[in-house]
Amino acid sequence: MVTRAINKFTHSYAIVSVLVLSGWLYSCLPGPPSRPSGTGTGTSSTQPTRDDNLALGNPSRASTSDPDNYLMVKPGYVVSYSRSRGIANWVSWHLSEAWKGTGTRSNDFRADPAIPSGWFAAKTSDYTNTGFDRGHLCPSDDRDGSQEDNSATFLMTNIVPQAPRHNREVWKNLEDYTRTLLSGNNEVYVLAGTIGAGGTGSNGQQTAIASGKITVPASLWKIIIVLPTGSDDAQRVSTNTRIIAVNIPNTQSAADKPWRSYLVSIDELERLTSYDFLANVPVEVQRIIEARVDSNS
Repeated sequence: MVTRAINKFTHSYAIVSVLVLSGWLYSCLPGPPSRPSGTGTGTSSTQPTRDDNLALGNPSRASTSDPDNYLMVKPGYVVSYSRSRGIANWVSWHLSEAWKGTGTRSNDFRADPAIPSGWFAAKTSDYTNTGFDRGHLCPSDDRDGSQEDNSATFLMTNIVPQAPRHNREVWKNLEDYTRTLLSGNNEVYVLAGTIGAGGTGSNGQQTAIASGKITVPASLWKIIIVLPTGSDDAQRVSTNTRIIAVNIPNTQSAADKPWRSYLVSIDELERLTSYDFLANVPVEVQRIIEARVDSNS
């Protein structure tokens, strides 16, 4: 009886010792890596990350069931594509220092293999001698974190017929300015798209190219939302958040003025497009910032 009690005590002591030792060893092991900001987990960090390109909302409720509002999700941006127009309705992307790097311009314009079978898919030769540039919506320079990132911006679903001076001057100047906004530990969300038909390139006015399969937009618009680097971005947009919105006619002469001459409100762009921008932002915040025209430019 005494022997059994001693054995039982010895066995229990051994178990406790193992548990204590195991706990001590576990506490000495490195913990799991902390989750980066921008993942929607509620963490707060000033470390730039690559965040959801559609975090602030899907303005046209694009889906894979609507051929003229067809949702195409790329690693570096999101597209609403129109089969009947042969170009994007809009492109949405996130930009922070995490997307930037030393990748070089790939310049490999090509048809998008993700276009559904049987649909027209624009190719680079469709723009030859048309008097219009192959104009990026999501810029090449916003995606130089790797060669793969950069190459994806040359898919033709990210390209629209753009008047050469519009593309190379006023639109480029706005693209360059957008990247300067990253200084001071900021991140930005950008949406860019097309309105109407009928632009004026170096060969004059046209409503379409490629035998009518690619619409030449009447104007190109852009919205830029500036935030300090952090997480849960849609909920951090406030009435003090800086919003830059423009609508620039797709003409050669548009470049005679700086991009600041084309500032508008988001409300105006919603009226022109019937889209609902910033749909994931609290409604009371939307109401205030969407009515405002940027005065800091």
